[in-house]
Amino acid sequence: MTKPARTANCLAKADRVRKTLHHEEADRIPISDFYWTTFVNRWKKEKNLPPDTDIYRYYDLDWICITPNMDPHIKSFTVIKETEDDVILKTGFEATIRKKLGTQMPYFEHFDTDDLEKMAAFRFDDPDDQRRFSQSGDDQLNGVGDVISRNLPAWIDRVKSYYADFPVFGSICEAHEYAWRIIGSENVLLWIALYPDEFGAFVKRIGDFLTSYLRAQIKAGEGMLDGMVLWGDVAYRNGMLFSPDMWREHFKPITRELISICHENGLPVIYHGCGNASEIFPDFVEMGLDAYNPLESKSGLDVVEIRKQYGHTMGFCGNIDAITWANAPLPELEELVLRRLNAAKGGGYLPQSDHSVPSNVSAERYEFVLNLLRKYGKYPLELGKHDIPSLGTVR
Repeated sequence: MTKPARTANCLAKADRVRKTLHHEEADRIPISDFYWTTFVNRWKKEKNLPPDTDIYRYYDLDWICITPNMDPHIKSFTVIKETEDDVILKTGFEATIRKKLGTQMPYFEHFDTDDLEKMAAFRFDDPDDQRRFSQSGDDQLNGVGDVISRNLPAWIDRVKSYYADFPVFGSICEAHEYAWRIIGSENVLLWIALYPDEFGAFVKRIGDFLTSYLRAQIKAGEGMLDGMVLWGDVAYRNGMLFSPDMWREHFKPITRELISICHENGLPVIYHGCGNASEIFPDFVEMGLDAYNPLESKSGLDVVEIRKQYGHTMGFCGNIDAITWANAPLPELEELVLRRLNAAKGGGYLPQSDHSVPSNVSAERYEFVLNLLRKYGKYPLELGKHDIPSLGTVR
């Protein structure tokens, strides 16, 4: 397939993102985000925009992440029940999921792989099956969220449609993120402690699948990927879901291998992990992670304080508190955003929401933050009374 020619604007964006992730000051900070579909729908309505308006193109954002079909079993959703306000379906993870109108996220009702024997017997479809990349259809990560989406366009077509105008990041789960979608979070937490050998063997097989899948995705991208987002929730608001030692034993080796494969192919990695996983930040530094996202404020994370601790040994992405974004007086919101920008001194920080922009953020308040980032995010940074002199560019 012939790659589309990139615009000069896209090349400038790619240079901006690359320099930032290499801890260099570009012309300005890169701006982008992840969005709940319900926010995008509200945004279109409030701005009276056509239904097909693309928020990334509308604001000419600096990068985009596009996720292929990662389901272990490639198949269409099985719809068990569907009404105007309630959908129950089964996915290629063999998970039964319910999405009720008015709820932010779906509820996982049942996992077919619910005992040790079924876990040992679980088999994965070929990670190199090109249907994952070149065929339209259903898949859980793209199709089950705050809304249900069916029969999505092929991943490579989506990548190609953005490539001329945006740096495109691919997408891969780490092993814990993948395991809980097959056996459920409760079983992960139980079996990792009660049956470490059996669970460890399953995680090893997941790792083999994911590393092969990652190589297949990079190949399928045909040189059109600029980076990779690695999804891996291993923490909650108050700390790790399991001990750091358990994480290091079962999940770290696979995470290291995924990062290594990306770097071997010239792709920087942004790791998306919700909650407070600061106990293992030194491990990410050791593995050479390019940036950690989203640094949830409600988990007590502050990118300025983290930058003071880690300097430029690792980059960061996110940390604009979505609750403040939605509700705080505008002077308070402005103070939050401009204080965060101190972490961008010397590069290494991509400001965006501390998870994804939610539906309780209005279009007006979203643009308020966007305009602050564009006004004050130009290098050299001039943050006025919000400047923190001690947080300079010294490595």
